[in-house]
Amino acid sequence: MRLTTKGRFAVTAALDLATNQAGGPVSLAEISARQKISLSYLEQLFGKLRRGGLVKSTRGPGGGYMLSRPAQDISVAEIITAVDESIDATSCGGQENCVEDQKCITHDLWEGLNEHIFTYLRAVTLAKLIDDSERRKQEAKGVHVIEVHSRGKADIPPNTNTITA
Repeated sequence: MRLTTKGRFAVTAALDLATNQAGGPVSLAEISARQKISLSYLEQLFGKLRRGGLVKSTRGPGGGYMLSRPAQDISVAEIITAVDESIDATSCGGQENCVEDQKCITHDLWEGLNEHIFTYLRAVTLAKLIDDSERRKQEAKGVHVIEVHSRGKADIPPNTNTITA
């Protein structure tokens, strides 16, 4: 089981778009330069993302792409599905014809793994990926962010010198 380049590049490009669209539409040439992904490949991926309702395009000077919904409303699973990517741990592609046209004895195991993977990928949004990246950048600088939970308890990293909220 593996995620192919198509799925990886689609997620990377969508995350780049989410990170850089604050100034308006982002051109595929900009994404291509930042992420080192072929422009023609991005054109194919963004055609599928547009048809999947995840991005919208603006033509003309200053045109490009923007997310069609807020980053917190777009999951990694949606992106992967939009580009026709499948993550399938079964050897039969879910057809239940693994061995001599019969379901193999481990089919249900791999089918369950598929469900767990997609449950996880549905829970990960572009906004979460951006937040996690920003948090790692801050921690690399020695700044630790404390998250205060609704009951007033805070998660304080051990050996914390600098705290910001």
